[in-house]
Amino acid sequence: MEKPYVLHFITPAKNASPFDANMAYDAGYDAVIPYTDVQTSEVMGLVQDAIFSRGPRGVWRTGIFIGGRDIDMAMDMLNIAKKSMIPPFEVSVFADPSGAFTTSAAMMAMVERELKRKFGCDLNGRKVSIFGATGPVGGCTAVIAAKNGAQVELVAHRAVADVKEKAEAYNARYGTNIGYTDGSTAELKKAILQDTDVALCCAAAGVRVIELAQMAGSPRLKVVADVNAVPPTGAEGVGVMADGESIEGTKAVGLGALAIGNVKYQTQNLLFKKMLEGQSHVYLDFLSAFELARKDFG
Repeated sequence: MEKPYVLHFITPAKNASPFDANMAYDAGYDAVIPYTDVQTSEVMGLVQDAIFSRGPRGVWRTGIFIGGRDIDMAMDMLNIAKKSMIPPFEVSVFADPSGAFTTSAAMMAMVERELKRKFGCDLNGRKVSIFGATGPVGGCTAVIAAKNGAQVELVAHRAVADVKEKAEAYNARYGTNIGYTDGSTAELKKAILQDTDVALCCAAAGVRVIELAQMAGSPRLKVVADVNAVPPTGAEGVGVMADGESIEGTKAVGLGALAIGNVKYQTQNLLFKKMLEGQSHVYLDFLSAFELARKDFG
């Protein structure tokens, strides 16, 4: 009799995400076991308890999922989990804190798709401006875009020092060259939107980031993507279901939160299923999520 598929759900948060637990069950796991308030120093012990208890056959039917809300901590935990493996006791590990990794992957795969379909180009050489840049989705999209040849800038809503610190941290960690700029006024936002190819709205729910008047007449703007589904949306003129529709008064097309969310959902489902394929182990983060989303939905 085959052993059941077991997913150990590690999170530094107080609670494990019901969304992620549901996704894991729907993808095919028989049991999802949460471990909350986990510190990085505890990850190795948990992982090794999980891998040594099932034998060489059962280990292929075991996975580790890392949640939480902090992308740096999630990446640290992923790296610790990877170093905790003792061949042949090795299992797949997937990190997706607050869904930020798969949301970012979905957004950037769809942005690249629209650049190819409507404008005959890809991310390479494009200027990408990220509003709401200090959050987890903003950070992941910045790194994905930069890793794929885009000229990326984080846009400051308030203090430029905050996004400067984020940009420098991403550059140090991921070997990127992400910049930053001041977008604290309507006039500054308009200047940014007149001189960028892609605008990404990654701000908190219910916050209007950019307006049609600021986008209007831009000779360069091609794609505006928004992950905020709570009224008012982050980008005026981009509906939550927008999936490449033209934005009024511009040459750009829009991608709305629910359209992006649909691809995010499918991407996360496929990543869980990839862990269940067996006979090989994988380590999945936002860059690997982007490669899958780009292949299947780009």
